[in-house]
Amino acid sequence: MNTTLDLILEGGTVIDGTGAPRQRLDVGIAADRIVRLGDLSRVPATRRFDATGCIVAPGFIDVHTHDDRLLLEAPEGAHPKLSQGVTTVITGNCGISLAPLHSLETPPAPLDLLGAGPWRYGRFGDYLNELEESGPAVNAACLVGHSTLRVSRMERLDRVATMREQRLMASDLAMALDAGAIGMSTGLYYPPATAANTDEVIAVGAPLTAARGIITMHIRDEGDAIADALSEALLIGRALGIEAVLSHHKLVGKANHGRSVETLSMIDAASRSQSVCLDCYPYNASSTMLLPGRIAQSDDVRVTWSQADPSAAGRSLFSLARERGVPPEVLAETLQPAGAIYFAMSEDDVGRILQYPATMVGSDGLAHDVSPHPRLWGTFPRVLGHYVRERRLFSLETAVHKMTGLSASRFGITEKGILAENHYADIAVFDEQSVGDAATFENPTAVSTGIKAVFINGKLACRDGETMEVHAGRVLRHGRSN
Repeated sequence: MNTTLDLILEGGTVIDGTGAPRQRLDVGIAADRIVRLGDLSRVPATRRFDATGCIVAPGFIDVHTHDDRLLLEAPEGAHPKLSQGVTTVITGNCGISLAPLHSLETPPAPLDLLGAGPWRYGRFGDYLNELEESGPAVNAACLVGHSTLRVSRMERLDRVATMREQRLMASDLAMALDAGAIGMSTGLYYPPATAANTDEVIAVGAPLTAARGIITMHIRDEGDAIADALSEALLIGRALGIEAVLSHHKLVGKANHGRSVETLSMIDAASRSQSVCLDCYPYNASSTMLLPGRIAQSDDVRVTWSQADPSAAGRSLFSLARERGVPPEVLAETLQPAGAIYFAMSEDDVGRILQYPATMVGSDGLAHDVSPHPRLWGTFPRVLGHYVRERRLFSLETAVHKMTGLSASRFGITEKGILAENHYADIAVFDEQSVGDAATFENPTAVSTGIKAVFINGKLACRDGETMEVHAGRVLRHGRSN
């Protein structure tokens, strides 16, 4: 029966997100779902989209973002996620979430990486409800930050939480999970949580076990002590008996270059007895708050923002320090609060980690930096262009799987991440030969090339980098049909 479909994407080559070989298929959509795949040339449709010569893939899932506040906004012009084919984001990473925290003052760094504005969501459900009402640009699944819980419940952050404080944080987490949060994130590397011990994290995260939530972890150290930090993270995942995600896995500092062989071996061994995976961004430079302790291990440091000296944004800290006749560490102190990009990683490690079968792709972009890391705008096209087409690190089918089906499976996002009948119509259409990142460290907000169209829940959200619909996304609540 040839019922008229709302939309048919015709003439394209489908890479379905499972890792299977590509096929020449049309994609038929009714309302927000894919309803037919095959030769639909004779099937009537209200609209037809010519995808001839293009790859038709599931919309990309950015598993590591700090888009908590960005999702509440409707930015003019190109959108940093829509323009690169992203249709779903995971927010609240690295222990940092916009809720539950009600504060009249600016919370301590790195919570300020989520941008300026009130922290007014005393309950996580309040944040999800407002996000749902405002209509996000992309689909969003949201984590609760352990550091945010600490800031909300503890007067002093330089110690382990008391048993009472742990119970209060666990209760807040349980309420958030009931409201639809998908899990909890940690950021034990950062000042608000460095004093927390392993037992505290397990106690606060206890509600995750029964709720079958997920835990994502910015581990305690990514440099010299990475083996101990990785062991701690794996222990936390085992104790809770849930999926554990190792956030933006990397090795920083020249002394640690090449150690991804060691860390991936540790992860591989652990995966035989527990569920563990990781995410990675395709760059050999990281970005976070400006930390004087990170300067010596970096070949260069680029300031992304500074409240004390806005003119420093986009400049090399080392160059500025020479101009001003002061050591870089001293200058870093005078720029606070501030953010930075650190060039301290090995490209060989980045490639090796990206190739690991359980590695997903996440941008870790910071949407509110004045001069952001280019990963905010270029992560997914960079994988497709630089690492697939140019370096041939893995096949296009494998790359798409790492950015779609694998991510949906690990994060428990149902009916997304794979192009299949009855799945939601989240789709990226791109040119295999021209797709690539245009954003650079000098011009970090340049729009990627080769992303022809992005559909979210059946709606055309972006075409050739131009935003067409800024409210096509939905809130993906844990344990509920979306």
